[in-house]
Amino acid sequence: MNYLIVVAHPDDEVLGAGATIRKLTEEGHRVDICIMSSEAKARAFRPNDSELNDDLNASADILGIQRRYEGEFPNIEMNTEPHLLLVQFIEKAISESHPDVVITHHPSDTNNDHLHTSMACQAAIRLFQRRAEMKPLSELWFMEVLSSTEWAVNSAMNRFCPNTFVEVGKERVDIKIRALSQYRGVMRPYPHPRSEEALMGLAAYRGAQAGCNYAEAFECVFRRVV
Repeated sequence: MNYLIVVAHPDDEVLGAGATIRKLTEEGHRVDICIMSSEAKARAFRPNDSELNDDLNASADILGIQRRYEGEFPNIEMNTEPHLLLVQFIEKAISESHPDVVITHHPSDTNNDHLHTSMACQAAIRLFQRRAEMKPLSELWFMEVLSSTEWAVNSAMNRFCPNTFVEVGKERVDIKIRALSQYRGVMRPYPHPRSEEALMGLAAYRGAQAGCNYAEAFECVFRRVV
């Protein structure tokens, strides 16, 4: 199967689905990522763009990610871009990647770029209804990104509610942490949510929640069965 991970920023793919990506690629599935903002502006410790690209490449190699679609939308300013341009960028990635499953941010994430990426992705996945030659999408999943998804303080929006759990084992969580560590300035000491302890603790909790040996959790919001 083909999977496309659509994220706002480099490192979101690891935070939300790193261990799952590693499991999928180990099993022979294809995983591509679509990154809306690949620029380093406004990132902590401010690596330059070439350093951030090096970090992305190193992390992707660890996880087994194949193709990367990198946009140039402004970091933390995605709300200033026309919605149509965001949708069209994701549609181009979909048309080239031919995914069976798309995974993206939950729309109630507190990070504004995550919200706009999620909304654009929800529009883009309908591409197969408009173009007969496109392979129909099978599933759309929302993922949880620590330091953003848990900060769903807007009670008017539905919060992340997982219904799909991928057993990954402790070894793949270790690999996830190693892949995330390739991004300079992203990891923090405990009790920050982007600490090794928090990432491992969330995987242990999600595993216990679903009766799995460590897991990453997702919310499947579209499933097409034929």
